Amino acid sequence: MHDHETDGHRARKRFGQNFLSDPNIIRKIIDGIRPQAGELMVEIGPGLGAMTAPLIERLGHLHVVEIDRDLIARLHERYTPAQITVHEGDALKFDFGSLCAGLAADAGPALRIVGNLPYNISTPILFHLAGFADRVRDMTFMLQKEVVMRMVAEPGTEEYGRLSVMLQYRFRMGRLFDVPPGAFRPAPKVMSSIVRMAPLPVDQLGAQDEALLGRIVTAAFGQRRKTLKNTLRDFVGDADFEALGIDGSLRGERLSVAQFVAIANHCSARG
Repeated sequence: MHDHETDGHRARKRFGQNFLSDPNIIRKIIDGIRPQAGELMVEIGPGLGAMTAPLIERLGHLHVVEIDRDLIARLHERYTPAQITVHEGDALKFDFGSLCAGLAADAGPALRIVGNLPYNISTPILFHLAGFADRVRDMTFMLQKEVVMRMVAEPGTEEYGRLSVMLQYRFRMGRLFDVPPGAFRPAPKVMSSIVRMAPLPVDQLGAQDEALLGRIVTAAFGQRRKTLKNTLRDFVGDADFEALGIDGSLRGERLSVAQFVAIANHCSARG
């Protein structure tokens, strides 16, 4: 696979780079984000800066996380330190909480996160970002449409799985609109979608042990064809299913987020 030349920059396959180039789509995305002057916002993977320029215009100052040194050099050439703070490195390892360090303790969740997420790290990065949800006001991302459909999927559908349950446990989510391949250079082979994620208030979450919830959900979807009785046998038995009012002969994709939370809490209480 060849790298692809765009505006003098070579798009790198290993970074999953596809650069947004359609001005109408860019405007639509920025309007969807609705950045306001002075807000604390970080853009993941600004690339050639298609969204960066209009974001800085509206915000005044933007944080960005970028791994590609050529692109970092361009950002430093184009913007002053008053306009941009560049965090060099891998977004999968970046401490997004550090951006909130200077905020007053009672400021509430103030961080807004945006980006055209590289398709090759989309699932791990969503799980990484969920860890900072208590400091986040909202997140707006462009991802492969097929990933977004899994994120917003309803129980009982083919797309519904571990990603759906674990993200819907923590966020209220909505798919805003689709972005066709022609809006990018180089054009990807897939449709993209814009998704908005707003963290749910902590008092609405309900799981007594979130790590246990994660293990149960992972087990339930580990072998999709098997029933809950089989996939969750390390966690619950027939009597537990009966006490919970859940049919153990169902498959994992039939259960709602609330039912998974109920199973995890039942296990926590039982000890």
